[in-house]
Amino acid sequence: MGYYKEINGKKYDAKLIEAAEKATAGKGDGRISMADAKILLEEVKDGNSYTEIEKDTMEYIRENFKWTSEADEWFRTEIRKWAASK
Repeated sequence: MGYYKEINGKKYDAKLIEAAEKATAGKGDGRISMADAKILLEEVKDGNSYTEIEKDTMEYIRENFKWTSEADEWFRTEIRKWAASK
C-alpha cells in the first residue's frame, strides 16, 4: 500500500484510513473505541507534525466512521493539545 489512499479524488493518509478500517471491522459495535483512538493518535504523532493530509484524513475519519462519545471527546482534546505544541 502506498503512503496515500485516494477517495473521491482526494488524497488521504493510507495508514490512518487503514487503522480506522481495522478498528471498526467485525469487532464490537463497529465504533472507534478509546483504545482505537489512542492508536490513531499515535499514527498521527509518528511524523512529529500534523500535516494538512493528516488533518484532512482525520476529518474524513471523524465524519465517516462511528466513534464512542468518550473516544471522540478524548481524541479531539488530545490532538488539539498536541498540535498546539507543534
